[in-house]
Formats: sequence, C-alpha cells, structure tokens
Amino acid sequence: MSPASVNDNEVDIVIGAFRSDLTSFMEEWRPIFSRFHLIVVKDPDVKEVKIPEGFDVRVYTESDIVKVVGSSKASLFSGYSSRYFGYLVSNKKYIISIDDDCSPAKTKDGDLVDIVAHHLNNLKTPATPFFFNTLYDPYQKGSDFVRGYPFSLRSGVPCALSCGLWLNFADYDAPTQALKPDMRNTRYVDAVLTVPLKSMMPMSGVNIAFDRELVGPAMLPALKLVKEGKVRWETMEDVWCGLVVKTVCDHLKLGVKSGIPYVWRNEKGSAIDSLKKEWEGVKLMEDVVPFFETLRLSPSSVTAEDCVVEIAAAVKERLGSTHAVFVSASEAMVEWVKLWKAVRSLDH
Repeated sequence: MSPASVNDNEVDIVIGAFRSDLTSFMEEWRPIFSRFHLIVVKDPDVKEVKIPEGFDVRVYTESDIVKVVGSSKASLFSGYSSRYFGYLVSNKKYIISIDDDCSPAKTKDGDLVDIVAHHLNNLKTPATPFFFNTLYDPYQKGSDFVRGYPFSLRSGVPCALSCGLWLNFADYDAPTQALKPDMRNTRYVDAVLTVPLKSMMPMSGVNIAFDRELVGPAMLPALKLVKEGKVRWETMEDVWCGLVVKTVCDHLKLGVKSGIPYVWRNEKGSAIDSLKKEWEGVKLMEDVVPFFETLRLSPSSVTAEDCVVEIAAAVKERLGSTHAVFVSASEAMVEWVKLWKAVRSLDH
C-alpha cells in the first residue's frame, strides 16, 4: 500500500509545556514540525515559555484556559492534562501529541522518524479489529492480508487512534523502572498492528495521534490521582483515557493501531521517588480493568459524546462506592462532554 498523503492544514500538533525553555525541544523537531500549526498549552506552574522563531504556534496560558472554560473548570487542565485543552480548542481533523521530554527517533538507517507522516498513514488507512492479520497492518507498505483472511473483512474500518512507541526510556510504570533502573528500549520494530476488538490496552499519552472528528470527545481528562505529579510515573490520566476511547471505538466500530512511529524518550524524574505517588494508580487498575472488560454500551449511544456520558454513568454506579477518585472521574467526563459541545458550537 502506498503512504497516505499529508495535508498540512488538517493537522494540529499539541504539546503540553512543563518547562520554561522549549528552544532545544523545538529545534530538534524543526525538520518535522515547521510545516504544521502547533498548539502549546502551558502548565499553570510554568510562568513563561520560550519558543524559537520560525514556527506557526499558538501558546495558551492559564488565563486563556479560564476564558474558554471558566475558573471552576480550569483545574481539569493542569499537569499532563493541560494538553487536553489543546484537543478542546483545535479545529483540525487530526491531532498529534507528544511530551516535551521527547526527541525525534532515528531509523536503523539513521534517518529521522517523521512521526507526523507515520501517524497520519496509520489514521488514513483502515484498521482491522475484527480479525487479526498475522503479518501486522496489511495497509502498510510491503504488507498485505495473509492467506485465510476473510475477504468480507478486508475493507476494514476507519482508524481513530494511533499509539506510537518509544526508544530509550519506554513508558514503564514506576515499580518496573525502579526494579530495572538500567533497562532501556533499543529495539526499533518497523511494524504497526490493529489492537483487536474487546482487547483493553494501557494507552500512553507520550506519543499519540487521533482523528478529532471521530473520537475527539473521548480523548478526555478525567482520572486524577490524589498525589498526581509532573512525571508520567505519577499519573494515570492517559491510561484511563485510553480505556475510555478503546471502549468507544469498539462500540462505534472504529479501529486503534499501535506500533510505529517511535520517539526517543529522555530521562525525567526518579522512579524511586514516584513509587508512593503512583502506587495508588497501580491498585486502582485492579478495579478498573474488570469494569471495562465487562462494560457493554447500549445501541442508543451512536456518537462518541453519547458513549462517554453512558460510560460516566456506569463508572459512578459501579465504581463510585469503591474509591472517591472514580466519582470525580465520572463527573469530569460529563463536564468534558459539555465543554466539548460548547466549544464546538462556537465554531459554527
């Protein structure tokens, strides 16, 4: 299959800024990002953000967030959840988001990995969630459907979410990284596959892309740990979001892909220091996974917004009594849908 074409005007690159000087980060990404519009959302704890010239970029501050969502809801967009404000205000079809501690990865031949081109190729070619193709994504260059794959399923379904991976520091949890402090991911596997129907997954927000028109309302900030911090080990917001959006995709017959493109992820924070903060999230997953595995949405939920509201009600009913964080997550999901609809109404 030939690579999908890239229209610069249909892409927003969203970055949550956790440091005041993004110069080195932006310069590293200049060969890839300079063609596109960038949305940088400043974490409230960062006073100023320094960005070099030559980029089409819009920087959003805490005051900008308050103007759009109001002071009572601005707390939804802090820490790693700040980037969701970029998802909210974007009017582009495709959104690509990476953390500001990432650099461009290189292929085995030493070429820079163009994450925009790879992500868009994943999103613009069908996904195959109903029947697993053992030769990975049949729509990638040099691949196809294997013998025995039903022809009735080869047209696939629209791909709504592309989950990229990481070289160097993989997105492990704090206990794993603390136990194996010297472990680095050095394997560049040039492959992508569709996550099968009804398979749950821990989505990482480090390197992702999605079709905003298909699943934007499901890419939401909701679950915040009591001791949530400013490194990935200390948050579960992206994992929860991934479980929600995968449930929505399964229900609406949309696809999710995982694999290329890679980014080079740099070291940030201490796994040992983060253990106590993340341990709450590790324990919560024991309740979260069975909930999502058994959750079935009703036929009346026909849009991503419908699905999120139904999931939120189920979270409150079935998980609310086990931990207060689930009640807060349920309420945040409902608020997010209201905000999404309100901002969308301003676009028309």
